[in-house]
Amino acid sequence: MADTLTPRERVRRAIRHQEPDRVPLDLGGFQTGIHRRAYEDLLAYLGIADEVQILDPVQQIAVPCEEVLQRLRIDTRYLVAHGPQGFHAEIVLRERGGRLWHDLRDEWGVVWSMPDDQGLYMDITHHPLAEATIEDLARYPFPDGGDPTRFAGLREEALALRETPYAACTGIGGVVYEICWYLRGLERWFMDLVENPAFCAALLDRTLEYWLGFYTGFLGEVGDLIDVVMIGDDLTGQGGPLFSPRVYREIVKPRQKRLVQHIKGLTEAKVWYHTCGACTEYLPDLIDNGVDIVNPVQISARDMAPEMLKARYGRDLVFWGGGIDAQHVLPGATPEEVREHVCRNVAAFKAGGGYVFNNVHNIQAGVPPENVVAMYDAAYACGEYA
Repeated sequence: MADTLTPRERVRRAIRHQEPDRVPLDLGGFQTGIHRRAYEDLLAYLGIADEVQILDPVQQIAVPCEEVLQRLRIDTRYLVAHGPQGFHAEIVLRERGGRLWHDLRDEWGVVWSMPDDQGLYMDITHHPLAEATIEDLARYPFPDGGDPTRFAGLREEALALRETPYAACTGIGGVVYEICWYLRGLERWFMDLVENPAFCAALLDRTLEYWLGFYTGFLGEVGDLIDVVMIGDDLTGQGGPLFSPRVYREIVKPRQKRLVQHIKGLTEAKVWYHTCGACTEYLPDLIDNGVDIVNPVQISARDMAPEMLKARYGRDLVFWGGGIDAQHVLPGATPEEVREHVCRNVAAFKAGGGYVFNNVHNIQAGVPPENVVAMYDAAYACGEYA
């Protein structure tokens, strides 16, 4: 099969619900990317030398090198801002309980930790607002999303990316909801949603304020040079919503909608939204918010069959992901089974455009590299449009 479009043209057609020459392929950034250990295995399998860089220490996501991206025929490249001047997200090694820990304090004051002898992910070990009252929020040192030092050099990077043939995607941001429970603690936050909705609303207003400032600055620099703006908050688990849809629609949704509409006022890029799980309950809400693209399309979750999703929502939403069952097939199937599974899903999603291929969320440690290659080779071979 000979490609007849550039990667950027291919992605742009797909996200505008037009059929390109083939389904575009993505290997992700902060979401739907590849774990460091899986990437190291992939490098060895492909015989490619690369000094592994970590994009996201919490998820241990690696930055794929250009040689890997070209081998897998990836059509996207990523552009990210950085921390503000004076903030250094340094990992500190500390000993606790007879184990060595990697600790990272983020801009919000949340501490993430990973044991040195495990090395898979970081989990939260300190929620700075766990005991806070609504009055305490006025005194808390929330970061400034619009700090202009975050965006120094960003336009030059975007212009350099525009000189390549690839589609330009942002790193994920717009995490209006999840940051609240990072700060508060998940159990306490879920209790707050029922017992103290005023506190939740006040904290959501602060996280929204951060992201409104961030995207004003970010898109002021590169809004004319990017194709996809990626935001997200996990709203659902494998069986459905993580909390009451009524609470979502009363408290969370208005703030998410304001952010999406703010972004759309600053760029022509499409808005991509990430939520894991069985999210069909919320797809009409995301459409109403102005979301164009949904990720990661967890096809193993309840009521997330590809054929149903495409038939019911394919006119309004682009599906980005959903290429393989990442829990049961990608880690343990044979390469031939991987290829068959991928081709079935691509066939279900690709008609009429509106589909970008990727795994469901991150390629995890332990996934056989031959399955990773089989996945992308199958998506390329089966993704051709007549």
